[in-house]
Amino acid sequence: MGPGGIATIIAAAALAVIAIAIAYAVIRLGRVIDEVGVAVKSITEETTPLLEEVTTTVKLVNGPLHSINRVTKSVEDISSKISATTATFLDKNELAMKVAGGLLTAVQLGKSKGKGRGKNKSRGKSSKKAKSFVDDEEFE
Repeated sequence: MGPGGIATIIAAAALAVIAIAIAYAVIRLGRVIDEVGVAVKSITEETTPLLEEVTTTVKLVNGPLHSINRVTKSVEDISSKISATTATFLDKNELAMKVAGGLLTAVQLGKSKGKGRGKNKSRGKSSKKAKSFVDDEEFE
């Protein structure tokens, strides 16, 4: 056997090793693809009931939300009608406007009178008694 025969044997052996390595890689890749398929199937089986439950929950929540929406719309309509009626009444009735202004003024005067009560009561008393009276009034 000459040098060409030895080279042929070495080349054939190298090709056989490469073929075995490629076959091993293809077999491993096939197993990985099978495992991925099983994992996807498992995820699909677990996700489908979960999505159905979420859909049911959303439907159950949407029902009361629609009712609340109707109630708030009704309240909005009523408040706008009351506001319009009040504005129309006050615009057309000057006496009512004057009475409302008088009531607001009376309330403001009542508040300002309530704040000024009792501040001059400490005249003629000793400084300790006056001091305690002022301290007590601050906490009211």
